[in-house]
Formats: sequence, C-alpha cells, structure tokens
Amino acid sequence: MITRAAILGSGSWGTALACLLAHRLDEVCLIGRNQKTVDEINQHHSNGHYIPNLSLDTKITASTDIERCKDFPLVLFVVPTAATEATAIQLASIGLPANTVLVSCAKGISPDGERMSQIIHRHLPDNPLAVLSGPNHAEEVSRNLATCAVIGAKDKELGEQLQAVFTAPFFRCYTSDDIAGIELGGAIKNIFSIAAGIADGIGLGDNAIAALVTRGLAEMARLGVALGGQMETFIGLSGVGDLMATCYSPHSRNNRVGKALGKGGSLDDIVANLGMVAEGVPNTKSIYDLGHKTGVRIPLIDAVYQILYQKKSAAEALQELLTRDARPETE
Repeated sequence: MITRAAILGSGSWGTALACLLAHRLDEVCLIGRNQKTVDEINQHHSNGHYIPNLSLDTKITASTDIERCKDFPLVLFVVPTAATEATAIQLASIGLPANTVLVSCAKGISPDGERMSQIIHRHLPDNPLAVLSGPNHAEEVSRNLATCAVIGAKDKELGEQLQAVFTAPFFRCYTSDDIAGIELGGAIKNIFSIAAGIADGIGLGDNAIAALVTRGLAEMARLGVALGGQMETFIGLSGVGDLMATCYSPHSRNNRVGKALGKGGSLDDIVANLGMVAEGVPNTKSIYDLGHKTGVRIPLIDAVYQILYQKKSAAEALQELLTRDARPETE
C-alpha cells in the first residue's frame, strides 16, 4: 500500500499535486532546485511564487536532494518537459528501487518527438510507470475545487492502485490503458490554447473561438490516432476535457501567451515575463515536426507554428485558414 510520495518539481502543478496527495498519504516531499522555495515550504508552509495565498498541509515537506526519492514508494515527475530527460537520468543514477512506482504528470513532447513516459521508461525501464492528465488547473486543484482526471497505465492493477491514491472527495480519477493517447492529447491541446488566446487577443468573438476549439479537437484526434492513440481517448478528459479548460481559462499559461501575441507582443518578451513555463511554445515545434512526418493534415498547428517561428502575423494566418479550400466537416 502506498502511503508516501515524492514529487519531482516544486512549481504550481507539483505543489497542487502535493496538496491533493496530502489528503490520502502520510507524507509528501517536493523535490525542487530552488533553495528559497524549499525553505519557504518547510518553514512557512507556503509556495507564494507559484500559488499565492495558499497554506500547505504540514505533511508536505521539501528538499533539494533527489536521493530522497529512494525512500518513497511513489515518485511523480512534475518537472518541465525540457527537464524530464535530465531528471530521469539523475534519478536512475541514485539506485532507485525497481519497485518504485513512477507517474509522469507533465504535458509535452520532446524535440525528438518522444512522449514523457517514453523518455522516463528509457532510463528507468524496470520501474512501474503510469501517466496522469486531464483538465487540471493547479490553482483549482490546490484549493479542493471539483476536478476529474485520467490515469493511464498498461497494467490494470497499477492503474487501480494509483486511482485509489489520487482519488479525493473533490478529485475523481478514471483509468485507461491508452498511455499514448493521454499524453498526446495533453501535449497537442497546448497549441490550440495558444491559438484561442491569439483569437481573443485580436478581438475575435465567441463564434470564432468555438469553431477553433472544435476544429482543433478534430485535428488533435486525426494526429493523435496517427501517432498511436485511441480515438475514444481524444473525446475524453485528457482530450476534449483538457482542450476546453486550457482554451477558455485565464489560468492557462499558453492561453495568456496567445492573448499577448494577438495584442502585438513579442514572443521573447512574453515568455520572459510569464515567469513560468508555457509548454505550448516548444510543443508547437515538436508536434509540427511530428505532424509533417505522418502526413496528417494539421492546418491549425501549421498556423500557430508560422506565427511563433516564422513571424507570420496573426491576421494573415487567420485569413489563410478561412480561405482554404472548402471540404466536408468530417474530413
């Protein structure tokens, strides 16, 4: 029985997951790199930079020592996707027990097109591995607002074990064996969140954003199935659920990036001022490359890629989207 957990990453999502797990577990340790953040968590039971005005349960502690993970039966990866490989290498080097359960909670794709669970498994092949995803804003989970999520695991028993660990009165978990689909949905939706933010920033109305989200879902499903996911997953929590949350919520970093771009801001300045990682920016390039390798039609991803990396104006990209050849909705 799992009664203790370590969380790699002491940002907003790592902190929110610590708050969630503190409802069920005896101890939760956040492993971070910033000594100031670690000290604040241990001394003041808060993490004000990432989630202001939140009091943390005293079961939650923090450390900068990754070797502490050896003492916990459950380890969550909640570092930015760009840091996943280095973290997995470091974790493998400390002699982590082979029965330690690993859960990937980040939403992204590597520049080489690998999903986060694939990277983790490559370095820690003997450890049980699962993923967690869904429409889960850290600001709401940390404050016990009603939330649903999906746990992906190939092993049914592992999925059910983790379902029991993560379930709380306000947090309902479902299980699935479609790890690829869950991770792809969580990564691809970041791009459409940027697109929705751009549409809002340039002053388009609800009609346009609703159309963008709907067509984004169709594009996500086409590409996700081509990359190994199951269609049913993309109409579930980690697909359409996460897509809606991130395209309409002010909590979404990717949406904030898009809105600032739509208002004429510079991408470099926007990212620098955000103070946190917006996974959709690097994800756009990774998923754009993946999409073109599969030959799947991805006009919205193409448009966001052109805005971010080819300096195309939002207005020009929109005009090209609207004037494409007409086609049946189901294609």
